[in-house]
Amino acid sequence: MSYDLFQSELEILEAAQAKFEDPKLTKKELLDEFAVLLKGYTKLMRTSKRLVRLSDRNEAQLNEVAKTLDEKSQVLEALSEQLSKYLSPQVYEMIFSGERDASLATERKKLTVFFSDIKDFTSTTENLQPEDLTSLLNDYLTKMSEIALKHGGTIDKFIGDAVVIFFGDPISRGIQDDAVACVKMAIEMQQRMVDLRAKWLDQGHERPFHMRIGINTGYCNVGNFGSADRMDYTIIGGEVNLAARLEGICEPDGITMSNETHMLVRDHVAADPLEPIRVKGIARDVRPFSVRDIFEERSRNKRFIRKEAEGMRYFFDLERMDAKRRKRAAKELERIVARLRDAE
Repeated sequence: MSYDLFQSELEILEAAQAKFEDPKLTKKELLDEFAVLLKGYTKLMRTSKRLVRLSDRNEAQLNEVAKTLDEKSQVLEALSEQLSKYLSPQVYEMIFSGERDASLATERKKLTVFFSDIKDFTSTTENLQPEDLTSLLNDYLTKMSEIALKHGGTIDKFIGDAVVIFFGDPISRGIQDDAVACVKMAIEMQQRMVDLRAKWLDQGHERPFHMRIGINTGYCNVGNFGSADRMDYTIIGGEVNLAARLEGICEPDGITMSNETHMLVRDHVAADPLEPIRVKGIARDVRPFSVRDIFEERSRNKRFIRKEAEGMRYFFDLERMDAKRRKRAAKELERIVARLRDAE
């Protein structure tokens, strides 16, 4: 039953009104009744004041609790954002949405696996100061990560200059679409590297990075590996090792993929067959394919014009140039051609 805080006051006021309207009461009786009513109302006022003070105190306590909860919520949000940097966005979303728990469990799936590294990384960077190396490597990994997330890849790990990415878990668009997305990602990465090398040369780095990429499609074990106290969401299996081996035989600035991947993407990407190789842990001969026309204008992606040769390097990203910039670039090329002719 709800309690009306002012019911008693109303009853006293109604009783007082009834008394004062009674013509039979004498002045003395009215004064006596007034004294009784005043005493009762005074008691009620004291009770009401206590209730108001109690309400104010409770409100202050609730406000303090709400403030504390808000501060803790902000701390947890900041911590969650920091932790997200250590996980692939897809894995982070699964864990925090409750779709996957932190238990040692794996499953077998057909994935497309991407490996990349920098050719001669140690010798290329041996003369760099640690600060310059850190800046250069972070710039490279940041740009590659942006492209990977754009294409929906799950970033597995960075191993120094090496990058491991896979498609098909935790979200899959289908085995073929996953493979196509992976190869298109790899092509965009190599194209972006041309831009990055130009920037690094302008910054004074004499030996900018050249990347090699290996891609394979096959069944892998994917999930949480490790211990109950420390685990890693990753992939293992012979098909993962094959992707690493394909990267090892790849030419700088190239993309080498397995026959399994090639069969899935051949309608989207042109590639040339290479000599079969043997890989430890895989009984069959592996027939690699090298992606063709990564940079040439006649390739399926026509946004780039690129040429590198001894003493010469040019690169145009037409998608990032409006008509005004293209006109300015054409005039600059005309000036360059005139200087070359004058130098003959």
